[in-house]
Amino acid sequence: MELRGQIEAEARAAKRSAALLADGAVATALRAAAAFARERVQAILEANEADLEAARGLDPGTLDRLRLDAVRVDTLAAQVESMAALEPLEREVASWGDADRVIERRIPIGVVGANFEARPGVALDVASQLLKSLNGGVLRTGGAALRTVTVLVDEVLRPALESASLPPDAIGLVRSPDRDGARILVSMPRLVPLVILRGSGETTAALARLAAEHGVRTLAHAEGGGVLYVHPSASPEKLLAISGASVDRLGVCNRLNLCLVDRAAARLAPDLVALFREHGLEVRGDVEGARPLDVPIGHEWANDPNPSQVTSCYVDSLEEAVRIANEETSGLAAAIVAEDADAAWQFLDAYRGTAAFWNETTRLTDGWKLTGAPETGINVDWTPGPRGPVTYRDLWLRQYRVVPGRR
Repeated sequence: MELRGQIEAEARAAKRSAALLADGAVATALRAAAAFARERVQAILEANEADLEAARGLDPGTLDRLRLDAVRVDTLAAQVESMAALEPLEREVASWGDADRVIERRIPIGVVGANFEARPGVALDVASQLLKSLNGGVLRTGGAALRTVTVLVDEVLRPALESASLPPDAIGLVRSPDRDGARILVSMPRLVPLVILRGSGETTAALARLAAEHGVRTLAHAEGGGVLYVHPSASPEKLLAISGASVDRLGVCNRLNLCLVDRAAARLAPDLVALFREHGLEVRGDVEGARPLDVPIGHEWANDPNPSQVTSCYVDSLEEAVRIANEETSGLAAAIVAEDADAAWQFLDAYRGTAAFWNETTRLTDGWKLTGAPETGINVDWTPGPRGPVTYRDLWLRQYRVVPGRR
C-alpha cells in the first residue's frame, strides 16, 4: 500500500476506536502503559541506541533530544502515571433555560495528528494526552527516532490499550521515515482535522502553511528561546544561580538564549560570561568577553544547527529590554532578575509572551510545572486560543445541546 493509503488507514482506525474510549478505561490503560514502559525498558533502550548510532552525525542538541536512558524512561512512565491520576475533562461547561434547557458541552475532536522530530519521549506525552481527552491519534516522527517510537507504540501504548479492553489502534503511527509522511498527515482535514507540530522553525512553519492550504488546523511549537533581563538591582548570587539553571540542557526550547544586561548592571557581566563558558557555551554579543554577534539579536540558538551558544547584549533600560523581548524574539518566555519589586512588576506587566518570570528560570516554561499536566507543545500564537503549554484540557470542541426542560 502506498504511503498515503497507509496513513489514511491508520487515521480511519483511530477514528473508529476513539468513539469507544471512556474515562475510566483510559486511566486504566495509562497506568498499564507506565508499567509496560518500565518492564520493557531494555527493548526501548536498544531501539534508542540503534537510533543514536544511525544519527551520530547530527548536532549535539538533536542528539540530546533523541537520547533516552533508564532515568528518562522512568520519568516518562511517572508522567504517564500522573496523567492517569488527573481528573478527566469536565464535559458539561454550563447550562441554562427553563422550558428548553441549553447545555454547553466539550466533545472530543476525533483524531488528532502529532508530528515531532528527534524527541521520542513526545510519543508517550502526546499519546497520553490524546487518550485522556478521549481522542484518537496518529503519530509521526522523523527517521532519527522512528525505531524508538515504534517500540513505544507497539510494545507500550497498544498493549496497554488492549489490557484495558480498548482498541489498540486508537493510537496510530506513520511507519515510514519519509518526510512525505508529515506532509500527508497535514492534508487530511476530514480524517485528521488538527495536527500538533513540534520541531525546527522553518520545517514546522512550512508544514503549518501546507496544513492551512488543506483546511487542517495546527497547534505549532516551532520556536523557542528564553530571554533573561538583568536589572541593576539584581542579586549577583541569584543571577548566577538562575542563569546556571537556565542553560542546564542544550536541546530544549525553554533554555536561555538571549541575556539582556542593563548597562547599569555591567559589573555583573564578567561573572555571567564566565558562567556561560563553564557550561560549554559560546557567548556572542557586546558585553565584555563576548564574540561579536553575526546574526540579528533575538536569533533563537535552540533552532540552530549548533545550539551551544548564548547571546548577551547591553540594553539601556527596562523598557528597551521589554521591547526586544516582545518584538524580536519568539515570545516563548522572559525573566527578570531584580530585587526591585516595582521594576519586576513593570517588566511582568509589559511582557506579552506566553510565560513571564521574576527571579526564576525560563526552564519553568513547561506543562507539568505550569499546569500540572504534560504539554503537547507550547503555542506562541499572538491570537486567542490555547496559548502557552497546550494540554489535554485544550483538546476538545464546543457543542451546544438543547433538551426539554421544565414544562
